Amino acid sequence: HVQLVESGGGSVQAGESLTLSCTSSTVTYNGDCRAWFRQVPGKEREGIAAICPGLVRTDYSDSVKGRFTISRDSAKITLSLQMNRLKPEDTAMYYCAAAPVSCSVVGWTWRLYHYWGQGTQVTVS
Repeated sequence: HVQLVESGGGSVQAGESLTLSCTSSTVTYNGDCRAWFRQVPGKEREGIAAICPGLVRTDYSDSVKGRFTISRDSAKITLSLQMNRLKPEDTAMYYCAAAPVSCSVVGWTWRLYHYWGQGTQVTVS
């Protein structure tokens, strides 16, 4: 069982930056997919960034491409999301998620991710 804990959320002004972190209770295996999702009340959970550690491959939604960067540390325990040039529409609860299969299998289908953190709120005004 994988436990995920997010941190780093907060309130910022538009144009500023934030870095979210997600600490895992287990290392990231090459076959895993680790991702960041976000959700606003009344809307579907949106996948925004994913990383397949084994392939060193990353993927981003169009809404964050060029502004956000997903990465993991060399110990394969901490997942990060560097968020630059934040916009009010980035306001949401942000979750990290893990799936025991390749990102190409789960894609942005949040129901296929087995493990979730509790979420961290990001507010941009």
